[in-house]
Amino acid sequence: MTNRHIVPLLAVLAFGALLFAASTTPGGNDKGSNYFALLKNINLFADLYREVNRSYVDNVEPAQLMRTGIDSMLKSLDPYTNYITESQIENARLQQDESNADIGVELNKMGDYVVVQDVYEDLPAYKAGIKQGDKIIAVNGMPAKGRAIDDVKQILRGQPNSEVKITVLRNGAEQILSAQRDRAEPKSVPYSGMLDDGKTGYVKLNIFTQGCAMEVQKAIVSLQDKGMTQLIFDLRHNGGGLLKEAIDIVNLFVPKDQLVVSTKGRDEEWNKEYKTLKDALVPDLPVAVLIDGRSASASEIVSGTIQDLDRGIVIGQRSFGKGLVQQTKQIGYNAQLKLTVAKYYTPSGRCVQAIDYYGTYKDGATAVPDSLRKTFKTRNGRPVYDGSGVEPDVAIDKKADVNVVKTLQDNLLLFDYATHYYHKNPQIAAAQAFEFGDTDFEDFVRFLGDKNYKYDTQTESTLEKIRKAAEREKYEQAISGSLSQLDSRIKQEKQKDLYRHKDELKRLLKQEIIGRYYFQKGRVEAGLKTDPNVQKSLAIFADKAEYAKILGSK
Repeated sequence: MTNRHIVPLLAVLAFGALLFAASTTPGGNDKGSNYFALLKNINLFADLYREVNRSYVDNVEPAQLMRTGIDSMLKSLDPYTNYITESQIENARLQQDESNADIGVELNKMGDYVVVQDVYEDLPAYKAGIKQGDKIIAVNGMPAKGRAIDDVKQILRGQPNSEVKITVLRNGAEQILSAQRDRAEPKSVPYSGMLDDGKTGYVKLNIFTQGCAMEVQKAIVSLQDKGMTQLIFDLRHNGGGLLKEAIDIVNLFVPKDQLVVSTKGRDEEWNKEYKTLKDALVPDLPVAVLIDGRSASASEIVSGTIQDLDRGIVIGQRSFGKGLVQQTKQIGYNAQLKLTVAKYYTPSGRCVQAIDYYGTYKDGATAVPDSLRKTFKTRNGRPVYDGSGVEPDVAIDKKADVNVVKTLQDNLLLFDYATHYYHKNPQIAAAQAFEFGDTDFEDFVRFLGDKNYKYDTQTESTLEKIRKAAEREKYEQAISGSLSQLDSRIKQEKQKDLYRHKDELKRLLKQEIIGRYYFQKGRVEAGLKTDPNVQKSLAIFADKAEYAKILGSK
């Protein structure tokens, strides 16, 4: 049977499927007209598909044409609704196969090489002596130069307890290192400890993985044993994870039978409530939760619930705003559809979803307008709003991106210098005591001397617009000398950018270098003293009246 015969058959089958769906979907009789409208559009699509396949000037690949149509259709919904082919499912299965194990590294691309960006403490790569900044030359003798990151990740994986030989380029010399693969995952809590005031505990949670609530609980108990009377719980850059773990973490702070999150969808099976199941571990401990624009999903459930119940203060920047729930459905031919089926709501009744993907307010995805956001109330009667993520109780301004700094980061030049520094200095002071001084900064400037990093300033962009406008309006000859002088002066000023942003570059270099010696734990620990979010939390904790006022306590 040819493709030309298949298309009309698909339309007939689709009609039957739509009638069946109309009869089995809740409220199907009321929605019958919607299904006939769908049938009309499916017939239009089938006719269009047939004509393109039959008459287009070049041969078309039917499967690819259909995939493009599917992807475009789903793209009009939201970025979390996706069609997954059989081959994609198989690749994902291989990557997630429990029989596979890993070595515990994060990778990045630097030119033709895949480079080790991070090494997790106590995992196989760490035990094998693999270092940040190592360029991977080969894995088990298989060349890695020129390969994509995902390809190298795949060949690093294998059976648990099996050995993998990794050839790395380090400080100009090749080394072959052996690591024993393991299923162990990086810790969800990379650091917890007491701050200098002797009263405040700090816990950093990176991701909501299986068992992370128990990790947080153990950290809190340990800090209590050290005299903790107030806690800073850091969810910045935490993109979420398992809903159950988020509920269990909330349960550490709030009592049994408290609503944490509810979900609502078109299908009644998604209208659910999730409550705490146990007595709270620390029901009265003062808490500050830190969030930022990369705190999403489960992080927003925890911070939003703590805020709604007035159980603690939320400090930082507005969270990401992901309030959508997905489910994977089998759709035939071994393919799957990951479909957004519900939204989740915090105890006050608000949904934190920040982007309107459905064109409710205007065509195309857009932020929900402030004027259309609804007001809800916390337990103490404080106003909170839907449609915008979790807004902190105490906002801390985010530093604006600086062109030269961002360019150096994007080109991995701060990372590269930290590797250079590490090989020159076998040891440094403890993480909290280490300082990156002015002499070190001058060494960094010299290091950049032969490096290629270009960036455009807003001033240069504006000057280029003036130049093009002058060409159109025939002013170019008259003002070309002035434009050249401006261009030259801008270049001179750009040479000063490194020193103009010296303090920020020193801070970032310090963090990067500490990571070479003390890993994630050291990076977090070293940054606490100058972290404005942490310092603001301490200031509010020190003023009990201010803490109570923020929470609306009487």
